[in-house]
Amino acid sequence: MPEEDPVPHPDEPSALAYTARRVRRHLRWARTEGVRRLIEEDRLDPVDRARTALAKWRWRRAHPGPPGRAVPVYLVGLQRSGTNMLTRGLDADPSVEVRNENDRAVFHRFRLRPDPVLGAVIRRSRHRYVLVKPLCDTHRVDELLGLAGVAPGRALWAYRDVDDRARSEVAKFGDANLRALRAIADGTIGDRWQGQRLDAPMRDLVAGFDYDRMTPHTAAALFWYVRNSLYFSLGLADRPDTLLCSYDLLVADPVGSTRRLCAFLDLPYDPVLHAHVGARTPARPRLEIDARVRALCTTLAERLDAAAGRQEAVDHG
Repeated sequence: MPEEDPVPHPDEPSALAYTARRVRRHLRWARTEGVRRLIEEDRLDPVDRARTALAKWRWRRAHPGPPGRAVPVYLVGLQRSGTNMLTRGLDADPSVEVRNENDRAVFHRFRLRPDPVLGAVIRRSRHRYVLVKPLCDTHRVDELLGLAGVAPGRALWAYRDVDDRARSEVAKFGDANLRALRAIADGTIGDRWQGQRLDAPMRDLVAGFDYDRMTPHTAAALFWYVRNSLYFSLGLADRPDTLLCSYDLLVADPVGSTRRLCAFLDLPYDPVLHAHVGARTPARPRLEIDARVRALCTTLAERLDAAAGRQEAVDHG
């Protein structure tokens, strides 16, 4: 059973306002992307969910043993970066228990519950891995990898082409990134997740833009830069327990990307893990993004791609 919801943060909307906002967002998403996309996005197909649950039950029956041995895997990065695609693929492996952002045992309004709650859920698992997707707590992934009382964790950092991500972000969440950046710049962000663990140079950079003139797409690109920069500022580039996962590489080469992921997690490769991914080269019409923001994002994308390339070279010996 889920833990009782904590006392709401002063900045949090009431339960009614929060639910109404989510309903409006889903209606807009269904209107712009189609109901079928919404069903796929939120895994609302009851037949698919029942089939997955049955496969996991059969795995537990075939692998009896006490709980407490599961390895936590944290899927982090930035919203609208292909994390749902990665989650769906790993959910197809019956040895993986998935705890997505809407799992109330682990999350409250998309934020992780206290570490002891998370640790207890992982220790109760009878699966080989517990996949947790704490996107809003990405800034804590270095801490989560050493969560007390459970096996040492592993992390998957997902990232995506900045234009594609910005387009998807604005389509689903409107100007949310613009509002968050404005709050970081003027100091009203408080302890909300968007402003967590940003060093002084990053805060100064964010404060140096005019948010009255910035477009939502430019803001989404700048927010891409701010959050993905944490991969380097948190020291994850040098950690063998963290894997960069490029959405663009996954859709361009589902087999190769999935084999690399399986090797990292020590999972047997199975084509079912990428059966939902249609191999393609994403169309990339460039958005009108502020030139300064564009330059920042281009430089960071090159660093991320280079780091991913180094990891792949190590994987291949």
